[in-house]
Amino acid sequence: MTPPDLDPRTGAPAREPDGAPARPVALVTGSESGIGRATAVALAQAGFDLALTWHDEDHDPERTAHEVRAAGARVALRRLDVTDVGALAPAVDALADELGRLDALVAVAGTGTSTLLLDLDLARWRQVLATDLDAPFVLLQAAARRMIAGGRGGRVVHVTSVHEHAPRVGAGPYCAAKGGLGLLTQVAALELAEHGITVNAVAPGEIATPMTGQEDEDPHDAHRPGVPLGRPGDAREVAAVVAFLCGPSATYVTGASWAVDGGMLRMGPMAGSHLTSDDWRRP
Repeated sequence: MTPPDLDPRTGAPAREPDGAPARPVALVTGSESGIGRATAVALAQAGFDLALTWHDEDHDPERTAHEVRAAGARVALRRLDVTDVGALAPAVDALADELGRLDALVAVAGTGTSTLLLDLDLARWRQVLATDLDAPFVLLQAAARRMIAGGRGGRVVHVTSVHEHAPRVGAGPYCAAKGGLGLLTQVAALELAEHGITVNAVAPGEIATPMTGQEDEDPHDAHRPGVPLGRPGDAREVAAVVAFLCGPSATYVTGASWAVDGGMLRMGPMAGSHLTSDDWRRP
């Protein structure tokens, strides 16, 4: 999925027989920071052009766009509120039209809670599920339809969480959404395989990003006794797995969830038998 960038005869951007640009195009949501930004850069370095959506006005989307262009990629940039589900399919189509094709979707944008269930109001529950489950579903539909129309197959990667697989106190709607997205990923993998579209999930553990309050911090300087590798992860470590799943080496990988968590999920029984206080009962 990484064709030549330039036509050797003319020096112009290479084209497919149907006139589409030869470089594959990936759409990444939540690209302004954290895992989204790292993923965009990793995909640009892997030979993709990037359609980037962003929402958080506290982050400069041009920071990601500049890094992507520096890696030789074209960029289409669009602000998008993923909870506005009616705007999602038109945004996918507009970005695909601007760059000439769509080959991969990476759904990164997400939110969470730190609220016990009995203290949680319905509006917040719905807002988390709209962001973390409804939006990826609508984006998946729109992107898959474009990929099928393009006739080249494609890749879909959902960035879920270790809480796709394991619960956490105070994260009821987040766990519900990520668990649902994990099973949606598996269903989509079955249904879209006949079209040459693979669908996988990447499930990060604690990653040094704005969402965990560790923006631009070096995770190697932190100590996490409960994580076998002893530290949080770097967003680029997650992005490397996403790039693999979007690339030519993952053509036979679909319906899987890839934990990028330093071994955190393997600690379930160990953590349970070694807790020394009731601190875990509080978010």
